[in-house]
Amino acid sequence: MSNAAQPVWDHAASAPDRTALLGTAGQRWSYAALRDRAAAVATRLRAAGVGAGDRVLLIAPSVPEFVGAYYGVLSIGAVAVTANTMATTPELEYIGSDAGISLVLGWHAVAPAPAAAAEAVGVPYWPLHAELAGLATPIATPETPLDIAADETAAILYTSGPTGRPKGAMLTHGNLHACASIYQRIHRLGPEDRAGTALPLFHVYGQACILATTMRVGASLSLLPRFDPREMLALIRDHRLTTTAGVPTMWNALLHASDDADPADFASLRLASSGGASLPGEVKRTFEERFGCTILEGYGLTETTGSATVQVAGRASVGSVGAAIPGCEVEIRALDGAAVAAGEIGEVHVRGPVVMKGYWGRPEATAEVLHDGWLATGDLGRIDEAGELYIVDRKKELVIRGGYNVYPREVEEVLYEHPDVVEAAVVGVPHYHYGEEVAAAVALRPGATPDAAALRAWAKERLSAYKVPHLVAFVDTLPKGATGKILKRAIDRSLFDGVGE
Repeated sequence: MSNAAQPVWDHAASAPDRTALLGTAGQRWSYAALRDRAAAVATRLRAAGVGAGDRVLLIAPSVPEFVGAYYGVLSIGAVAVTANTMATTPELEYIGSDAGISLVLGWHAVAPAPAAAAEAVGVPYWPLHAELAGLATPIATPETPLDIAADETAAILYTSGPTGRPKGAMLTHGNLHACASIYQRIHRLGPEDRAGTALPLFHVYGQACILATTMRVGASLSLLPRFDPREMLALIRDHRLTTTAGVPTMWNALLHASDDADPADFASLRLASSGGASLPGEVKRTFEERFGCTILEGYGLTETTGSATVQVAGRASVGSVGAAIPGCEVEIRALDGAAVAAGEIGEVHVRGPVVMKGYWGRPEATAEVLHDGWLATGDLGRIDEAGELYIVDRKKELVIRGGYNVYPREVEEVLYEHPDVVEAAVVGVPHYHYGEEVAAAVALRPGATPDAAALRAWAKERLSAYKVPHLVAFVDTLPKGATGKILKRAIDRSLFDGVGE
């Protein structure tokens, strides 16, 4: 089973009528239907001269058609370059040029950027319509996926760091298989499970951890093309989901939308997985009380196929992101590269079958983060005596105030405990005396009165003085990326002008 598309073909052969995908408006694809559509896309790609190793840019929301096109690309050994549906023409043009794509597949409602980018790069543009109409013409005998080496690239996902141009992380067929098989075992998933998510499939969390895992086990996957808390609650209830996945802002939004929900409606839900960012302890505790379902946190990056550590049922400590997944190693290292003792803070390093092949076309950038199979993540963390990892913060987000290290996540955890706080993000802003000052952008619940002095006084009861945000700005909402992860780099620092004590 070297090709990452192979599980779809296997389930289509053994259980053709089993539900694979459920979309909005009652859309249902069986495994046989998914296989047939993916195979038809593959046939069209071959006819257009696209073959093994060629890159195809795919831009679509979380709809069944994304899955059909994605596995069509992978099945012929081509590489799926998946991009954000909100990307602009220049952004897509950059990705397309950097990856050297041969073709663009774009969801018909995402216009006009994909078509314009294809024209700028000089490659064909094929629109994706409902049911892949006009593209996936049924064929009598679908060809089986190309047998391909595990270390061949299956997907390229562009990572957007705080500085510089995005880099394309190359994930192999072996990476995708490893991620899926590990989660299958850890969470004891089987074909009877009903998964569901509003995570974008163009992002590593949705694509590898959720889609690849669900297809491997032969379960069903219900998709929402965009996250809406009430629609997600309805999806859990109406589809009787047994497992769902999201990021911290999604769980927080579900809590605020579920005041009148009946917990009995969610009795089928046995597993909720969270990733993409640290989950505030107060959100975790409140969600579990209301829904009767444990949220299991995990940790990973695009460069680790979205996975590196995960909590397991019965051992889900608040603040921890679990221990290393089977087959992987996690170490904490000092700046000089030496491993540190348990409990000490340093940079998180990961080694194992989920670590990427490297960055597309960037050997120097690859060499900066990959050494002897170990990936330097750029995250700060500590590992306790039991082997549980605690993410302290991004190395680049550490605030150094007057020589003291302030870890934004620790301050955010405290702010989330305040009854009026819905969202909070702590950042550092330049200061003439301290070098950096601790600043917090805060969104309050409807009807709450903004009072920076009161919030600071409340924080002072729970934090050392140097950790208390001395600059507090109230906002309606915080900027977020495609997965719902709060984007600290997008917070306008001018918000904090004139808001100090």
